[in-house]
Amino acid sequence: MAAAADEASRPFAGLSDVSISEDIPVEGDISVPVGPSTRRRNDDEFSTLDEPVRETILRDLRAVGKKFIHVLYPKRSSALLRDWDLWGPLLLCVTLALLLQGGAADSDYQGGPQFAEVFVIVWFGSIIITLNSKLLGGTISFFQSLCVLGYCIMPLTAAMAVCRIVLVAGSGTVSFAVRLVVVTASFGWSTFASTAFLADSQPANRKALVVYPVFLFYFVIGWMVLTFSPSQ
Repeated sequence: MAAAADEASRPFAGLSDVSISEDIPVEGDISVPVGPSTRRRNDDEFSTLDEPVRETILRDLRAVGKKFIHVLYPKRSSALLRDWDLWGPLLLCVTLALLLQGGAADSDYQGGPQFAEVFVIVWFGSIIITLNSKLLGGTISFFQSLCVLGYCIMPLTAAMAVCRIVLVAGSGTVSFAVRLVVVTASFGWSTFASTAFLADSQPANRKALVVYPVFLFYFVIGWMVLTFSPSQ
């Protein structure tokens, strides 16, 4: 009984006489091997430090162009929200401000206040609409909303270019009618495109409260485009 109890208290005592052959490997490398092609592909995907400047600029321009296409063919897609940037809105804002230069309203001030006015309306208005959307329970980020509102100015910017061309032929009744049709269509397209992207990010019972400021925002820009008259 005493011997049995002694063996039970030392269950691994017999293993001390077991020897391990030198031919059996008892160590190794647990790291995962990464081939040159895999490492190169990961570096190209996550790092652009070694990328030429020309390729970086072309990649950014292609991204901006794709977002312009999304505005031209608006649909409920997260592409414009997922890959947001402010390069397109800045380009459109500068273009619109330059096209609004030389009007009769600012001829005495050499166009300075008009340029600043466009920037204040576009950026301050976008910020107010974004804050309103967030306070009403919107799920998109601040810069995503700025990106959508800025890119959707594109139809009105194009309308401003068309109006400048129409005004070259004259500023009579026919000219005003053509400009009214163009600006109205562009205003509707901008409003429709922006709400198509922002609709899914708002609570169902508060969508009207979000769309109304967007309507006013593009209406003010459209009014500036429609009432523009070149200086004599």
